[in-house]
Amino acid sequence: MGRLIKAEFRKTLTLNAWWVLIIPLVLVSFWLSFIWGRLTNDFVEYIGSGPAAMIAAQAGLAPDRLPVGLMAIAHGVNIAQLVPAIFGVFALAGEYTSKTITTTFLTAPNRVSALSAKMITYVLWGALYGVLSFGVAALATVITVDSTRLPSAGQWLGALGATVLAYVLVTLFGVGFGAVLNKIVLAVLLLVAYFLVVENVLVVVFWGKTDVLGAILPNGTANGIVGGVAADGMGINSLNIPGAVENFDKLGLQLAAGAPGVISWWASALVFLAWTLVFFVGGWAGNQRRDIT
Repeated sequence: MGRLIKAEFRKTLTLNAWWVLIIPLVLVSFWLSFIWGRLTNDFVEYIGSGPAAMIAAQAGLAPDRLPVGLMAIAHGVNIAQLVPAIFGVFALAGEYTSKTITTTFLTAPNRVSALSAKMITYVLWGALYGVLSFGVAALATVITVDSTRLPSAGQWLGALGATVLAYVLVTLFGVGFGAVLNKIVLAVLLLVAYFLVVENVLVVVFWGKTDVLGAILPNGTANGIVGGVAADGMGINSLNIPGAVENFDKLGLQLAAGAPGVISWWASALVFLAWTLVFFVGGWAGNQRRDIT
């Protein structure tokens, strides 16, 4: 297994995708966190009045000392997590496109070993991307957010752990999604369109009727892992927002945390894990039977 994992790392390192994708990862993580950090003062003014003030009071937090730095981090890493998802698509779909899958399967003892080595390799890549994305987002946050509004030590660690977990899962989601479709271009286009446009539109359009879509669909639950840490830090997840707060006030608050509909970070992680398993197991099963030439 060790040799198969080493071979998988060599395979990814010989291609340009791993470092080319780092460019948008760094740019998105940094600039979204930077921009959101710049908006901190406006947010603090908002959180100190209206229904938001009631939420802050119930959470036992003074508006001027809210850890809004968590929100800046969440926005940066949540959008940037599309990068490891796209990278994951190349794991199997890329090999079928380049016809290297034949060599991969024929040089391994069996397909289970080959796919297991690929899974372990991409888990490690996802973790590396997660650490990098968090580091860049944290830097932008420290630059732009007042020191009294930065996360506590425990919140920094929580956000880091949540980011690494989210990036590992979205990478595996991308592996499974690409394996099911088996076409790189189609998989990437559908992934980007759904995560950036389709689901967000659905969540906003149906918010007045139901606010659970963000807590059960793939993009919302992927965002909810890190966004849930930010929401928990400010007491604005769906479990503890007072009933008196209007639906669209709640939507605005949760959008501010980068995770509309979020219940909690661990619930989001479990739901997104289920989505990941659906595609990953489906792709795994399909590749056990798929012919190679």
